[in-house]
Amino acid sequence: MTRHLQIADVPASVVHLLRDAAAQHPELWAVRFEGERLRYAEYAGLVGAFAHELQDRVAAGSRVALLMQNSLDLAIATFAVHALRAQVVALNPAYGERELAAMLEDAEPCLVLVDDSARADAAALCPAPVARLGDGKTLLRLRGAPRALPEALPAHEDLATLQFTGGTTGRAKGVDILHRQLAFNLVQREAWLPTRRGQEVMLCAMPLFHVSAVAMCLHLSVFAAGELVIHRRFDARAAVDALSDEGITLMSGAPAIFHDLLQQSDLPRVARGSLRACYSGAAPLPARTLEQFERITGCPIHEGYGQSEGGPCLTYNPVHLPCKPGSVGLPVPGGEMRLLDSAGMEVPRGDIGEICVRGPHVMAGYRKRPDLTAEVLRAGWLHTGDLARLDEDGFVYIQGRLSEAINVGGFKVYPLEVEQTLRECEAVAECAAFAVPDERLGQVVHVWVTAATGHVPQPQALRDHCAARLAHYKVPRRIGVTQHLPRTGVGKLARNQLTPVGLGDMPAFATP
Repeated sequence: MTRHLQIADVPASVVHLLRDAAAQHPELWAVRFEGERLRYAEYAGLVGAFAHELQDRVAAGSRVALLMQNSLDLAIATFAVHALRAQVVALNPAYGERELAAMLEDAEPCLVLVDDSARADAAALCPAPVARLGDGKTLLRLRGAPRALPEALPAHEDLATLQFTGGTTGRAKGVDILHRQLAFNLVQREAWLPTRRGQEVMLCAMPLFHVSAVAMCLHLSVFAAGELVIHRRFDARAAVDALSDEGITLMSGAPAIFHDLLQQSDLPRVARGSLRACYSGAAPLPARTLEQFERITGCPIHEGYGQSEGGPCLTYNPVHLPCKPGSVGLPVPGGEMRLLDSAGMEVPRGDIGEICVRGPHVMAGYRKRPDLTAEVLRAGWLHTGDLARLDEDGFVYIQGRLSEAINVGGFKVYPLEVEQTLRECEAVAECAAFAVPDERLGQVVHVWVTAATGHVPQPQALRDHCAARLAHYKVPRRIGVTQHLPRTGVGKLARNQLTPVGLGDMPAFATP
Protein backbone atom coordinates (compact mmCIF):
# COMPACT_ATOMS: atom_id res chain seq x y z
CA MET A 1 0.00 0.00 0.00
CA THR A 2 1.36 3.44 -0.91
CA ARG A 3 0.00 6.90 -0.21
CA HIS A 4 1.31 10.15 -1.71
CA LEU A 5 3.65 12.15 0.52
CA GLN A 6 7.07 13.39 -0.51
CA ILE A 7 10.21 13.91 1.55
CA ALA A 8 10.37 17.43 0.11
CA ASP A 9 7.20 18.21 2.09
CA VAL A 10 8.99 17.53 5.37
CA PRO A 11 11.02 19.86 7.64
CA ALA A 12 14.67 18.97 8.11
CA SER A 13 14.39 18.21 11.84
CA VAL A 14 12.29 18.65 14.96
CA VAL A 15 14.60 21.53 15.96
CA HIS A 16 13.49 23.40 12.85
CA LEU A 17 9.91 22.94 14.07
CA LEU A 18 10.78 24.56 17.40
CA ARG A 19 12.62 27.39 15.65
CA ASP A 20 9.68 28.05 13.31
CA ALA A 21 7.10 27.92 16.11
CA ALA A 22 9.13 30.46 18.10
CA ALA A 23 9.46 32.74 15.07
CA GLN A 24 5.81 32.53 14.01
CA HIS A 25 4.14 32.30 17.44
CA PRO A 26 6.58 33.74 20.01
CA GLU A 27 3.82 34.60 22.51
CA LEU A 28 1.99 31.27 22.41
CA TRP A 29 2.41 29.01 25.43
CA ALA A 30 4.80 26.15 24.67
CA VAL A 31 5.35 24.06 27.79
CA ARG A 32 4.08 23.78 31.37
CA PHE A 33 5.63 21.85 34.26
CA GLU A 34 4.94 21.97 37.99
CA GLY A 35 3.91 25.61 38.16
CA GLU A 36 6.36 26.86 35.51
CA ARG A 37 5.17 27.96 32.07
CA LEU A 38 7.15 29.04 29.01
CA ARG A 39 6.11 30.77 25.80
CA TYR A 40 7.68 29.66 22.51
CA ALA A 41 10.19 32.52 22.33
CA GLU A 42 11.43 31.73 25.84
CA TYR A 43 11.42 27.95 25.23
CA ALA A 44 13.62 28.30 22.13
CA GLY A 45 15.84 30.80 23.97
CA LEU A 46 16.49 28.34 26.79
CA VAL A 47 17.22 25.54 24.30
CA GLY A 48 19.68 27.84 22.53
CA ALA A 49 21.30 28.85 25.82
CA PHE A 50 21.78 25.27 26.98
CA ALA A 51 23.12 24.25 23.57
CA HIS A 52 25.65 27.08 23.91
CA GLU A 53 26.68 25.73 27.33
CA LEU A 54 27.16 22.24 25.92
CA GLN A 55 28.89 23.09 22.65
CA ASP A 56 32.45 22.67 23.97
CA ARG A 57 31.62 19.21 25.36
CA VAL A 58 29.30 17.86 22.68
CA ALA A 59 30.46 17.51 19.08
CA ALA A 60 28.23 16.94 16.07
CA GLY A 61 27.67 13.20 15.62
CA SER A 62 28.42 12.36 19.25
CA ARG A 63 25.89 10.96 21.72
CA VAL A 64 24.51 12.41 24.95
CA ALA A 65 22.71 10.11 27.39
CA LEU A 66 19.74 11.56 29.29
CA LEU A 67 19.02 9.64 32.48
CA MET A 68 16.07 11.69 33.68
CA GLN A 69 12.41 11.63 34.62
CA ASN A 70 9.88 13.75 32.74
CA SER A 71 10.64 17.41 33.39
CA LEU A 72 11.17 20.80 31.85
CA ASP A 73 14.92 20.14 31.95
CA LEU A 74 14.48 16.94 29.94
CA ALA A 75 12.49 18.73 27.23
CA ILE A 76 15.04 21.55 26.97
CA ALA A 77 18.00 19.16 27.03
CA THR A 78 16.53 16.97 24.29
CA PHE A 79 16.15 19.86 21.86
CA ALA A 80 19.54 21.32 22.86
CA VAL A 81 21.36 18.08 22.05
CA HIS A 82 19.51 17.86 18.74
CA ALA A 83 20.41 21.49 17.99
CA LEU A 84 24.10 20.57 18.30
CA ARG A 85 23.57 17.81 15.71
CA ALA A 86 24.32 15.23 18.39
CA GLN A 87 22.33 12.09 19.13
CA VAL A 88 19.96 11.85 22.10
CA VAL A 89 20.11 8.63 24.13
CA ALA A 90 17.13 8.72 26.50
CA LEU A 91 17.34 6.08 29.24
CA ASN A 92 14.97 4.98 31.99
CA PRO A 93 16.28 6.11 35.41
CA ALA A 94 14.74 2.97 36.92
CA TYR A 95 16.92 0.58 34.89
CA GLY A 96 18.92 -1.91 36.91
CA GLU A 97 22.69 -1.67 37.08
CA ARG A 98 23.33 -4.47 34.58
CA GLU A 99 20.92 -3.28 31.86
CA LEU A 100 21.92 0.37 32.25
CA ALA A 101 25.62 -0.47 32.06
CA ALA A 102 25.03 -2.52 28.89
CA MET A 103 23.17 0.34 27.19
CA LEU A 104 25.80 2.91 28.15
CA GLU A 105 28.51 0.57 26.86
CA ASP A 106 26.69 0.29 23.53
CA ALA A 107 25.94 4.02 23.31
CA GLU A 108 29.44 5.31 24.19
CA PRO A 109 28.12 8.77 25.15
CA CYS A 110 30.40 11.78 25.42
CA LEU A 111 28.27 13.10 28.30
CA VAL A 112 25.58 11.79 30.64
CA LEU A 113 22.95 14.23 31.94
CA VAL A 114 21.12 13.08 35.07
CA ASP A 115 18.57 14.50 37.49
CA ASP A 116 17.80 13.79 41.12
CA SER A 117 15.95 10.60 40.17
CA ALA A 118 19.04 8.95 38.67
CA ARG A 119 20.97 6.14 40.30
CA ALA A 120 23.62 7.32 42.74
CA ASP A 121 26.13 5.04 41.01
CA ALA A 122 25.42 6.33 37.48
CA ALA A 123 28.90 7.84 37.24
CA ALA A 124 30.48 4.46 37.97
CA LEU A 125 28.63 2.74 35.13
CA CYS A 126 30.12 4.78 32.30
CA PRO A 127 33.53 6.40 31.65
CA ALA A 128 31.85 9.54 30.25
CA PRO A 129 31.52 12.63 32.47
CA VAL A 130 28.21 12.96 34.34
CA ALA A 131 26.43 16.30 34.84
CA ARG A 132 23.60 16.50 37.38
CA LEU A 133 20.76 18.90 36.57
CA GLY A 134 18.77 18.62 39.79
CA ASP A 135 15.02 18.76 40.32
CA GLY A 136 13.80 19.07 36.72
CA LYS A 137 13.63 22.88 36.59
CA THR A 138 17.33 23.69 36.94
CA LEU A 139 17.71 25.08 33.42
CA LEU A 140 15.36 27.94 34.23
CA ARG A 141 18.53 29.57 35.58
CA LEU A 142 19.28 30.41 31.94
CA ARG A 143 16.20 32.63 31.64
CA GLY A 144 18.30 35.75 31.99
CA ALA A 145 20.64 34.78 29.16
CA PRO A 146 18.58 33.35 26.25
CA ARG A 147 20.38 32.59 23.01
CA ALA A 148 19.40 31.94 19.44
CA LEU A 149 19.52 28.37 18.22
CA PRO A 150 22.73 27.40 16.39
CA GLU A 151 22.80 28.28 12.70
CA ALA A 152 23.91 24.81 11.60
CA LEU A 153 20.85 22.78 12.58
CA PRO A 154 20.46 19.06 11.77
CA ALA A 155 19.77 17.75 8.28
CA HIS A 156 17.54 14.84 7.25
CA GLU A 157 20.34 12.28 7.26
CA ASP A 158 21.83 13.27 10.62
CA LEU A 159 21.32 10.82 13.47
CA ALA A 160 18.74 12.16 15.93
CA THR A 161 18.17 9.48 18.54
CA LEU A 162 19.64 6.23 19.76
CA GLN A 163 16.50 4.52 21.02
CA PHE A 164 16.94 1.30 22.92
CA THR A 165 14.14 -1.15 22.37
CA GLY A 166 12.23 -2.27 25.43
CA GLY A 167 14.09 -5.53 25.73
CA THR A 168 10.85 -7.43 26.37
CA THR A 169 12.26 -10.42 24.50
CA GLY A 170 15.96 -10.18 25.42
CA ARG A 171 18.86 -7.69 25.56
CA ALA A 172 17.83 -4.28 24.27
CA LYS A 173 19.14 -3.10 20.90
CA GLY A 174 20.07 0.48 20.05
CA VAL A 175 18.03 1.79 17.12
CA ASP A 176 19.69 4.57 15.12
CA ILE A 177 16.91 7.00 14.21
CA LEU A 178 17.48 9.79 11.68
CA HIS A 179 15.98 13.28 11.79
CA ARG A 180 14.36 12.41 8.48
CA GLN A 181 12.50 9.54 10.13
CA LEU A 182 11.17 11.67 13.00
CA ALA A 183 10.13 14.63 10.86
CA PHE A 184 8.60 12.54 8.08
CA ASN A 185 6.59 10.52 10.57
CA LEU A 186 5.13 13.70 12.08
CA VAL A 187 3.80 14.71 8.67
CA GLN A 188 2.52 11.18 8.08
CA ARG A 189 0.57 11.19 11.34
CA GLU A 190 -0.83 14.63 10.62
CA ALA A 191 -2.59 13.20 7.55
CA TRP A 192 -4.53 10.76 9.74
CA LEU A 193 -4.71 12.76 12.99
CA PRO A 194 -4.79 16.47 12.07
CA THR A 195 -3.97 19.04 14.74
CA ARG A 196 -5.14 22.64 15.06
CA ARG A 197 -2.07 24.86 14.90
CA GLY A 198 -1.64 27.02 17.95
CA GLN A 199 -4.72 25.62 19.68
CA GLU A 200 -3.78 22.24 21.14
CA VAL A 201 -2.93 21.56 24.78
CA MET A 202 -1.34 18.12 25.11
CA LEU A 203 -0.90 16.08 28.27
CA CYS A 204 2.41 14.23 28.54
CA ALA A 205 2.14 11.61 31.27
CA MET A 206 4.06 8.85 29.45
CA PRO A 207 7.81 8.68 30.17
CA LEU A 208 9.89 10.66 27.69
CA PHE A 209 12.53 7.96 27.52
CA HIS A 210 10.01 6.03 25.39
CA VAL A 211 9.80 6.64 21.66
CA SER A 212 5.98 6.90 21.64
CA ALA A 213 5.95 9.65 24.26
CA VAL A 214 8.66 11.60 22.45
CA ALA A 215 6.82 11.34 19.14
CA MET A 216 3.25 11.90 20.32
CA CYS A 217 4.01 14.52 22.98
CA LEU A 218 7.37 16.31 22.79
CA HIS A 219 7.66 16.44 19.00
CA LEU A 220 3.96 16.72 18.18
CA SER A 221 3.55 19.74 20.44
CA VAL A 222 6.12 21.85 18.56
CA PHE A 223 4.84 20.54 15.21
CA ALA A 224 1.40 21.90 16.10
CA ALA A 225 2.75 24.99 17.91
CA GLY A 226 0.73 23.73 20.85
CA GLU A 227 1.34 23.64 24.58
CA LEU A 228 2.78 20.55 26.28
CA VAL A 229 1.72 19.91 29.88
CA ILE A 230 4.41 17.64 31.34
CA HIS A 231 3.74 15.38 34.32
CA ARG A 232 6.76 13.90 36.06
CA ARG A 233 5.09 10.50 36.00
CA PHE A 234 1.62 9.14 35.30
CA ASP A 235 -0.86 9.45 38.12
CA ALA A 236 -4.52 8.91 37.25
CA ARG A 237 -5.75 11.44 39.81
CA ALA A 238 -3.34 14.12 38.58
CA ALA A 239 -4.25 13.37 34.96
CA VAL A 240 -7.97 13.83 35.62
CA ASP A 241 -7.24 17.07 37.47
CA ALA A 242 -5.27 18.27 34.43
CA LEU A 243 -8.20 17.48 32.15
CA SER A 244 -10.37 19.62 34.40
CA ASP A 245 -8.02 22.51 35.18
CA GLU A 246 -5.59 22.88 32.29
CA GLY A 247 -7.75 22.65 29.17
CA ILE A 248 -6.20 19.46 27.79
CA THR A 249 -7.33 18.81 24.20
CA LEU A 250 -5.15 15.81 23.24
CA MET A 251 -3.77 12.92 25.26
CA SER A 252 -1.62 9.93 24.35
CA GLY A 253 -1.09 6.82 26.40
CA ALA A 254 -0.65 3.09 26.66
CA PRO A 255 -3.84 1.08 27.32
CA ALA A 256 -3.02 0.84 31.03
CA ILE A 257 -3.38 4.63 31.28
CA PHE A 258 -6.93 4.59 29.93
CA HIS A 259 -7.79 1.66 32.19
CA ASP A 260 -6.58 3.60 35.24
CA LEU A 261 -8.41 6.77 34.21
CA LEU A 262 -11.66 4.80 34.12
CA GLN A 263 -11.27 4.12 37.84
CA GLN A 264 -11.64 7.85 38.60
CA SER A 265 -15.28 8.60 39.45
CA ASP A 266 -15.25 12.17 38.11
CA LEU A 267 -13.74 11.27 34.72
CA PRO A 268 -17.12 11.50 32.88
CA ARG A 269 -17.66 15.07 34.04
CA VAL A 270 -14.19 16.51 33.43
CA ALA A 271 -13.45 14.70 30.16
CA ARG A 272 -16.50 16.18 28.46
CA GLY A 273 -14.88 19.60 28.52
CA SER A 274 -11.90 20.43 26.31
CA LEU A 275 -10.63 16.89 25.56
CA ARG A 276 -11.28 16.11 21.89
CA ALA A 277 -9.10 13.09 21.04
CA CYS A 278 -6.89 10.43 22.60
CA TYR A 279 -4.22 8.27 20.99
CA SER A 280 -3.32 4.77 22.17
CA GLY A 281 -0.29 2.67 21.32
CA ALA A 282 2.59 0.57 22.74
CA ALA A 283 0.26 -2.40 23.43
CA PRO A 284 -3.12 -3.74 22.25
CA LEU A 285 -6.08 -1.70 23.53
CA PRO A 286 -8.70 -4.03 25.06
CA ALA A 287 -12.09 -3.63 23.39
CA ARG A 288 -13.76 -3.25 26.78
CA THR A 289 -11.49 -0.35 27.74
CA LEU A 290 -12.08 1.36 24.40
CA GLU A 291 -15.87 1.01 24.62
CA GLN A 292 -16.08 2.17 28.23
CA PHE A 293 -13.79 5.16 27.78
CA GLU A 294 -15.53 6.44 24.66
CA ARG A 295 -18.99 5.92 26.15
CA ILE A 296 -18.17 7.60 29.45
CA THR A 297 -16.14 10.52 28.11
CA GLY A 298 -17.58 11.04 24.64
CA CYS A 299 -13.98 11.27 23.42
CA PRO A 300 -12.62 8.92 20.73
CA ILE A 301 -9.46 6.88 21.20
CA HIS A 302 -7.52 6.45 17.96
CA GLU A 303 -5.45 3.30 18.24
CA GLY A 304 -2.21 2.95 16.33
CA TYR A 305 0.77 0.67 15.90
CA GLY A 306 4.47 1.17 15.41
CA GLN A 307 7.94 0.44 16.69
CA SER A 308 11.22 2.25 17.23
CA GLU A 309 12.60 0.77 14.01
CA GLY A 310 9.77 2.12 11.88
CA GLY A 311 7.90 5.31 12.40
CA PRO A 312 7.59 5.11 15.38
CA CYS A 313 3.99 5.28 14.13
CA LEU A 314 3.20 2.95 11.24
CA THR A 315 -0.60 2.89 11.40
CA TYR A 316 -3.42 4.84 13.01
CA ASN A 317 -7.19 4.89 12.86
CA PRO A 318 -7.75 8.13 10.90
CA VAL A 319 -10.17 10.74 12.20
CA HIS A 320 -12.08 10.95 8.91
CA LEU A 321 -13.11 7.28 8.99
CA PRO A 322 -15.01 5.25 11.59
CA CYS A 323 -12.69 3.35 13.92
CA LYS A 324 -12.87 -0.41 13.59
CA PRO A 325 -12.80 -2.27 16.92
CA GLY A 326 -9.70 -4.43 17.20
CA SER A 327 -7.90 -2.65 14.36
CA VAL A 328 -4.87 -0.39 14.66
CA GLY A 329 -6.05 1.50 11.59
CA LEU A 330 -4.58 2.16 8.17
CA PRO A 331 -0.90 2.48 7.23
CA VAL A 332 0.21 6.11 7.46
CA PRO A 333 0.68 7.78 4.04
CA GLY A 334 4.03 8.21 2.35
CA GLY A 335 5.30 4.68 2.86
CA GLU A 336 4.68 1.13 1.74
CA MET A 337 3.41 -1.80 3.77
CA ARG A 338 3.14 -5.46 2.83
CA LEU A 339 2.25 -8.61 4.73
CA LEU A 340 4.62 -11.41 3.74
CA ASP A 341 4.73 -15.14 4.42
CA SER A 342 7.85 -17.10 5.41
CA ALA A 343 8.81 -17.41 1.73
CA GLY A 344 8.67 -13.64 1.23
CA MET A 345 5.43 -13.72 -0.76
CA GLU A 346 2.59 -11.30 -0.12
CA VAL A 347 -0.34 -13.02 1.61
CA PRO A 348 -3.97 -12.67 0.46
CA ARG A 349 -6.31 -10.30 2.30
CA GLY A 350 -7.49 -11.90 5.51
CA ASP A 351 -4.43 -14.14 5.90
CA ILE A 352 -1.75 -13.56 8.54
CA GLY A 353 1.66 -12.31 7.43
CA GLU A 354 4.66 -10.42 8.76
CA ILE A 355 4.39 -6.63 8.55
CA CYS A 356 7.10 -5.26 6.27
CA VAL A 357 7.44 -1.53 5.58
CA ARG A 358 9.55 0.70 3.36
CA GLY A 359 9.94 4.46 3.23
CA PRO A 360 11.62 7.50 4.78
CA HIS A 361 10.13 6.59 8.17
CA VAL A 362 12.40 3.53 8.58
CA MET A 363 15.48 3.45 10.84
CA ALA A 364 19.08 3.68 9.70
CA GLY A 365 19.89 0.41 11.49
CA TYR A 366 20.99 -1.04 14.83
CA ARG A 367 24.04 0.58 16.37
CA LYS A 368 27.10 -1.69 16.22
CA ARG A 369 24.91 -4.61 15.10
CA PRO A 370 25.36 -5.00 11.32
CA ASP A 371 24.25 -8.63 11.59
CA LEU A 372 20.87 -7.73 13.06
CA THR A 373 20.50 -4.77 10.71
CA ALA A 374 21.00 -7.03 7.69
CA GLU A 375 18.51 -9.49 9.15
CA VAL A 376 15.64 -7.00 9.42
CA LEU A 377 16.47 -4.52 6.64
CA ARG A 378 16.36 -6.32 3.30
CA ALA A 379 16.25 -4.45 0.00
CA GLY A 380 15.02 -1.38 1.86
CA TRP A 381 12.18 -3.27 3.54
CA LEU A 382 11.98 -3.37 7.32
CA HIS A 383 10.83 -6.78 8.50
CA THR A 384 9.14 -5.83 11.76
CA GLY A 385 8.66 -9.28 13.26
CA ASP A 386 5.03 -8.37 13.92
CA LEU A 387 2.17 -10.42 12.49
CA ALA A 388 -1.06 -8.96 11.16
CA ARG A 389 -3.93 -9.43 8.77
CA LEU A 390 -5.73 -6.92 6.55
CA ASP A 391 -9.47 -6.66 6.07
CA GLU A 392 -11.19 -5.77 2.80
CA ASP A 393 -10.74 -2.03 3.48
CA GLY A 394 -7.03 -2.30 4.21
CA PHE A 395 -7.34 -1.91 7.99
CA VAL A 396 -4.60 -3.65 9.98
CA TYR A 397 -5.26 -6.16 12.77
CA ILE A 398 -2.21 -7.10 14.84
CA GLN A 399 -1.90 -10.82 15.60
CA GLY A 400 1.26 -10.81 17.73
CA ARG A 401 5.00 -11.23 17.36
CA LEU A 402 6.51 -13.78 15.00
CA SER A 403 8.98 -14.75 17.73
CA GLU A 404 6.19 -15.28 20.28
CA ALA A 405 4.32 -17.93 18.31
CA ILE A 406 3.69 -21.05 20.39
CA ASN A 407 4.27 -24.32 18.53
CA VAL A 408 1.71 -26.83 19.80
CA GLY A 409 2.35 -30.14 18.06
CA GLY A 410 3.25 -28.36 14.82
CA PHE A 411 0.36 -25.88 14.98
CA LYS A 412 1.09 -22.17 15.51
CA VAL A 413 -0.72 -20.34 18.31
CA TYR A 414 -0.37 -16.57 18.64
CA PRO A 415 -0.68 -15.34 22.24
CA LEU A 416 -2.67 -12.26 21.26
CA GLU A 417 -5.55 -14.35 19.92
CA VAL A 418 -5.80 -16.30 23.17
CA GLU A 419 -5.56 -13.09 25.21
CA GLN A 420 -8.25 -11.33 23.19
CA THR A 421 -10.55 -14.29 23.74
CA LEU A 422 -9.98 -14.28 27.50
CA ARG A 423 -10.49 -10.52 27.73
CA GLU A 424 -14.06 -11.11 26.57
CA CYS A 425 -14.70 -12.59 30.04
CA GLU A 426 -16.09 -10.12 32.55
CA ALA A 427 -13.93 -11.52 35.35
CA VAL A 428 -10.64 -10.87 33.51
CA ALA A 429 -8.90 -7.51 33.71
CA GLU A 430 -5.62 -8.47 32.01
CA CYS A 431 -4.04 -11.65 30.74
CA ALA A 432 -0.86 -13.02 29.20
CA ALA A 433 -0.43 -16.24 27.25
CA PHE A 434 2.98 -17.86 26.84
CA ALA A 435 4.68 -21.11 25.87
CA VAL A 436 5.70 -23.84 28.29
CA PRO A 437 7.70 -26.91 27.14
CA ASP A 438 5.71 -30.13 26.81
CA GLU A 439 7.20 -33.60 26.34
CA ARG A 440 4.51 -34.75 23.91
CA LEU A 441 3.57 -31.60 21.96
CA GLY A 442 6.76 -29.59 22.18
CA GLN A 443 4.97 -26.61 23.69
CA VAL A 444 1.59 -25.86 25.24
CA VAL A 445 -0.22 -22.65 26.12
CA HIS A 446 -0.22 -21.37 29.69
CA VAL A 447 -1.95 -18.17 30.82
CA TRP A 448 -1.84 -15.77 33.73
CA VAL A 449 -4.88 -13.54 34.32
CA THR A 450 -5.64 -10.71 36.73
CA ALA A 451 -9.06 -10.21 38.26
CA ALA A 452 -11.43 -7.44 37.21
CA THR A 453 -12.75 -5.35 40.08
CA GLY A 454 -15.37 -7.24 42.05
CA HIS A 455 -14.73 -10.56 40.31
CA VAL A 456 -12.92 -13.82 41.07
CA PRO A 457 -11.81 -15.56 37.84
CA GLN A 458 -12.51 -19.30 37.75
CA PRO A 459 -9.90 -21.15 35.64
CA GLN A 460 -12.35 -23.86 34.54
CA ALA A 461 -14.89 -21.29 33.35
CA LEU A 462 -12.18 -19.40 31.48
CA ARG A 463 -10.97 -22.61 29.88
CA ASP A 464 -14.52 -23.45 28.79
CA HIS A 465 -14.88 -19.98 27.28
CA CYS A 466 -11.72 -20.55 25.22
CA ALA A 467 -12.74 -24.07 24.20
CA ALA A 468 -16.01 -22.77 22.77
CA ARG A 469 -14.22 -20.19 20.61
CA LEU A 470 -10.75 -21.46 19.73
CA ALA A 471 -9.27 -24.46 17.97
CA HIS A 472 -8.48 -27.22 20.46
CA TYR A 473 -4.70 -26.74 20.30
CA LYS A 474 -5.07 -23.04 21.20
CA VAL A 475 -6.93 -23.74 24.45
CA PRO A 476 -4.70 -23.07 27.49
CA ARG A 477 -3.36 -26.10 29.34
CA ARG A 478 -3.20 -24.13 32.60
CA ILE A 479 -4.73 -20.82 33.69
CA GLY A 480 -3.59 -19.06 36.85
CA VAL A 481 -4.73 -15.93 38.65
CA THR A 482 -2.14 -13.37 39.75
CA GLN A 483 -2.26 -9.87 41.20
CA HIS A 484 0.01 -8.23 38.62
CA LEU A 485 1.56 -8.99 35.24
CA PRO A 486 5.19 -7.97 34.63
CA ARG A 487 5.43 -4.73 32.67
CA THR A 488 8.04 -2.40 31.25
CA GLY A 489 8.35 1.25 32.25
CA VAL A 490 5.68 2.29 29.74
CA GLY A 491 3.16 -0.38 30.63
CA LYS A 492 4.00 -2.84 27.87
CA LEU A 493 3.75 -6.50 28.84
CA ALA A 494 7.24 -7.86 29.60
CA ARG A 495 6.83 -11.30 28.06
CA ASN A 496 10.39 -12.32 28.84
CA GLN A 497 9.49 -12.18 32.54
CA LEU A 498 6.47 -14.49 32.30
CA THR A 499 7.06 -17.75 34.15
CA PRO A 500 5.03 -20.88 34.85
CA VAL A 501 6.20 -20.84 38.49
CA GLY A 502 3.04 -21.18 40.53
CA LEU A 503 0.97 -22.47 37.64
CA GLY A 504 1.94 -26.01 38.58
CA ASP A 505 -0.49 -25.73 41.47
CA MET A 506 -3.34 -25.06 39.05
CA PRO A 507 -5.30 -27.92 37.46
CA ALA A 508 -4.07 -29.04 34.06
CA PHE A 509 -6.69 -29.17 31.34
CA ALA A 510 -6.42 -31.86 28.70
CA THR A 511 -4.90 -30.83 25.36
CA PRO A 512 -5.62 -33.23 22.47
